[in-house]
Amino acid sequence: MMKILAINPGSTSTKIAVYEDENSLYEETIRHADADILKLPELADQLPYRLESIMEALRLAKFKPSELDAVVSRGGMLKPMDSGTYIVDENLLNDAGSGKYGNHASNLGSIIAAEIAGSHQIPAYIVDPVCVDELIDEARISGLADIERKSHVHALNIKAVSRNVAEEIGKDLDDANFVVAHLGGGISVAAVRNGRIIDVNNAENEGPFSPERAGGLPAKQLVQLCFSGKYTEKELLQRMTKQGGIYSYLGTKNVIEVEQRVLDGEEEAAVILRAMVHQIGKEIGAIATVQEGKIDGIILTGGIAHSQMIVGLIQEKISFLGKVFVLPGEAEMKALIAGAFRVMNGKEKAKIY
Repeated sequence: MMKILAINPGSTSTKIAVYEDENSLYEETIRHADADILKLPELADQLPYRLESIMEALRLAKFKPSELDAVVSRGGMLKPMDSGTYIVDENLLNDAGSGKYGNHASNLGSIIAAEIAGSHQIPAYIVDPVCVDELIDEARISGLADIERKSHVHALNIKAVSRNVAEEIGKDLDDANFVVAHLGGGISVAAVRNGRIIDVNNAENEGPFSPERAGGLPAKQLVQLCFSGKYTEKELLQRMTKQGGIYSYLGTKNVIEVEQRVLDGEEEAAVILRAMVHQIGKEIGAIATVQEGKIDGIILTGGIAHSQMIVGLIQEKISFLGKVFVLPGEAEMKALIAGAFRVMNGKEKAKIY
């Protein structure tokens, strides 16, 4: 039996879990006070603070790092790569620490994992980071030679739910084709062909709007807004990625609150909710054409998939395309653990960054 520690740093929290084989022994979300994070604006400065928080939580839960067989973490912003489980090595750590591909709290995951693993001579891994890039060539073309479409995707959850549904229908993932819609703070709608994510909207600047992201916007009007003097570049990017979508119309990112406003008869809330569903349905339909209609199912996942109202509205639009599977939530910790176990059990070979 093997024990594995999983680590998933977010902007204001760090999730940790300890599994024995694939059984959860302990899970906790360590909340970081805004005041503590604000004192440490640079990611590198947060490393000792977050590491100490993790070690203290493990101590209080009576888990000894010396009993672990491996550490696995969320991957962070790294260079484009195939999906899989990667060994955390010096090259990976250098890119995560430098922020050359982007700065996000998840970059600290591999660094923290390496710190803990190195102290106990055990392996450290990452699994299916957001930079997974398996796009087919034609999916990279934007329509303007100055701009290339890039893969930025909820790969960890999309791959995990694809494996689950493939197993449910009696197929290997490598032989299965799905349309997967990850519905959360950002929305990724992906074409999974023979287990690979061959096309996807970049959830930060394409596709459906979400509770906080603007999604794809009319290009000419966006350019005009950029040059209007109303916003600086930083302010407009913030508005598009953190203050867009439902929030820009209704002043909330809470989907449960929006649903209640709809039930209370608020017409504006009803229109905005229907508009988000409308865009999600269009994106699923578009991705179905990438698969040429050869799909084993459509998978709805992510936090918003807990909403029976939204899922029901989406199903009304897309059910003619094929069977719809609903796997709500993200299950990121379990997906990290599963990726590490596939390598440690010899089912997959660990990849090198």
